Amino acid sequence: MDKTNEVHTAPNIGRRFLAGFIDYFIIYTFTLAYLFFFGEQNEDGEYAVNGLPALIPVIFWGLMTIGLETTSGATLGNTIAGLKAIPRCGTNRDLSFNESFRRHLLDIIDMFFFGLVAILIIKNSDHHQRLGDIVAHTIVVKKSALKNIK
Repeated sequence: MDKTNEVHTAPNIGRRFLAGFIDYFIIYTFTLAYLFFFGEQNEDGEYAVNGLPALIPVIFWGLMTIGLETTSGATLGNTIAGLKAIPRCGTNRDLSFNESFRRHLLDIIDMFFFGLVAILIIKNSDHHQRLGDIVAHTIVVKKSALKNIK
């Protein structure tokens, strides 16, 4: 049974932008600091990390997005913005690893040009989903809309 109609989906563009900004500010800050402190500088003054240590920023991204979403119900940004990603059927539960992974795998496309791609898709999709949400069959709602949903 599809409970999507019971859960109010709205674009929430401002809240979603804030959530994405918070999450990716932390991720980018960590990545830049990691490159600066652990990377090697080349003749052009650029820093790089090679081999297995290059996976550390990817692992941090996974923990900050997929890890937090599956273990605590929301990323740090979504928590601060009062949002939660749930299955599109409207069930009030934390996303599974698979749902969250598929949802965030397309972040690079959704965040393209300061989130313009995501904003356009959110405004024009039936359940106000970004590309990652469409692929993962998830929706993002205000936490306050979940109080009466099981």
